[in-house]
Amino acid sequence: MPPIQIYRLASMTQPPSLESLISTSGASFRLLTDSERQASLNAFLKHWHPHHDVWVFGYGSLVWRPEFDFLEQRHARVNGYHRSLCLWSRINRGTPERPGLVFGLDVGGSCRGMAYRVASHQVQDTMQELWKREMPSGAYIPKWLNCHTREGAIRALVFTMDRSKDAYVRGLSKEQLVAIVQGARGTYGPCSEYILETAQALELAGIRDRKLQTLVAQLRDKPPDAAQGSQP
Repeated sequence: MPPIQIYRLASMTQPPSLESLISTSGASFRLLTDSERQASLNAFLKHWHPHHDVWVFGYGSLVWRPEFDFLEQRHARVNGYHRSLCLWSRINRGTPERPGLVFGLDVGGSCRGMAYRVASHQVQDTMQELWKREMPSGAYIPKWLNCHTREGAIRALVFTMDRSKDAYVRGLSKEQLVAIVQGARGTYGPCSEYILETAQALELAGIRDRKLQTLVAQLRDKPPDAAQGSQP
């Protein structure tokens, strides 16, 4: 008689704890050097014509705090990606020991946001500042993507999530999301402020994000002390 084989159900495997996820994600965390960040920017600008304006697509803090001059703004939609709290923030909205979460564009679905047109003569300076802000650790992949607007299609700079980075996170429970957001604070302020400001800006722009609205409702229902106490 052949030996009896015992199979373990995958569903019985315990998911990693929040502490484990945080520890693993920070194992290789580091900031890009100035030369590495400049190389990334140069590679992106190789596909830009010096006399052309550049569109920038915003889906998170760029919706309510672009911090650069622009000639025009439009409601825009990117297909193939969706807004997600999938990026650990260990500087701006958290610390290495207690990271927060910020938005990235993860694959699948679509995302509505705001597109800004930067004048050609301001592109170099604007991109330098934007790379310092959005690419401190190189967690995004800057891409030229087609965006759909009421006035017609445009091609814009879009910061998409680099899934190969340790800073990428997915599969967090609602309870974990609330605990992380309520308990994190970085150089730019509380993580919860970032979430609430983004939600408010999207709402004012007439952009509905059901998942974000659900998270905001949970944050408002649960006081920070209670949320922090629930974190493993």
